[in-house]
Amino acid sequence: MYFKRKELEKFRSFKGPLIDVRSPSEYYKGHLPNSINIPLFDNDERSIIGTIYKKEGRKKAVIEGLKFFDKKLELLLDNLFMSIESYKTTPDENNKFIIRLYCSRGGMRSQSIAWLLDKFKLNPVTLDGGYKIYRRWVLDSFSKKLNIVVIGGKTGTGKTRLLSLLEKYKYQTIDLEGIACHRGSTFGGLGMKEQPTNEQFENIIAEKLNSFKCSNNIFVEAESANIGKCKIPHEFFNQMKKSRRIEILRSESNRLDELIDTYSVFKKEELQESVLRIKKRLGPQRTKIALESINNEEWHLVCRAVLDYYDKCYEFEKVGKTNIKLLDLTDKKYDERILELINNAL
Repeated sequence: MYFKRKELEKFRSFKGPLIDVRSPSEYYKGHLPNSINIPLFDNDERSIIGTIYKKEGRKKAVIEGLKFFDKKLELLLDNLFMSIESYKTTPDENNKFIIRLYCSRGGMRSQSIAWLLDKFKLNPVTLDGGYKIYRRWVLDSFSKKLNIVVIGGKTGTGKTRLLSLLEKYKYQTIDLEGIACHRGSTFGGLGMKEQPTNEQFENIIAEKLNSFKCSNNIFVEAESANIGKCKIPHEFFNQMKKSRRIEILRSESNRLDELIDTYSVFKKEELQESVLRIKKRLGPQRTKIALESINNEEWHLVCRAVLDYYDKCYEFEKVGKTNIKLLDLTDKKYDERILELINNAL
């Protein structure tokens, strides 16, 4: 296994097109970031070959695979050469690169494509152990000791904006909500792209961690275990719970302004649907006020109606947390002057 990990490091160090030859459904579930999906078999073909393999053995499955391969050879080559040509247009020293291929376990699919490209003198490389070994690397990365600093604060304190500021000035940050494409509340999916699968969510976090120096501070926003349908990796979340925490304090006025800026741009119907999803927890009175206020575009009333609910949720989530440093940023602009206050709080 150690040998395969060394192979993964070597494979990742090469510069060049990264091609995933697994089926589209496998790719959708999870893949190496920045890879291109050029499947040897589509979802149905893979299912057929797998059934034949189970019922009639490897030989007949290979023969059936070759039939599919023969029918799509020209299209497959076109897609492969298109991806190679597109990479040539990107800045690269003397356009020297290596074509990298991987499949599920580094077996027949990636080796078949490598054989084909080798006939064109392209010298591709395959990943020994395939995506399976990559996933082991991903999961192991969350067990490393990390120097995490959690940015906490009630709804509307501008935690995400503060995280963006830290990233702008080259601090090590992981925007979990940005990666998850969700803000972690009933309103969290508004204006966001489709959420990644949980597996791909983990892959992207691991890649981020790999680019960091683990001994340096890594800033993340305080989150519950789930962000929409994405779940923060268990080992990483445990480290977050035990890490140093900077609790941002802002006035109610500041928080209301932040929420209005964030959510008033969305369609009334979308906002009302979000409110209705938590109507049992808001209660009939606050739900009624929120819905009517959205309809009348009275944004301060909308935000006040839900703020109390989220504040109670946040206080519950914070129970048991230790090593908290309070940082009052009331009425302060989120610019480079904030960074000194953050550094002093550490």
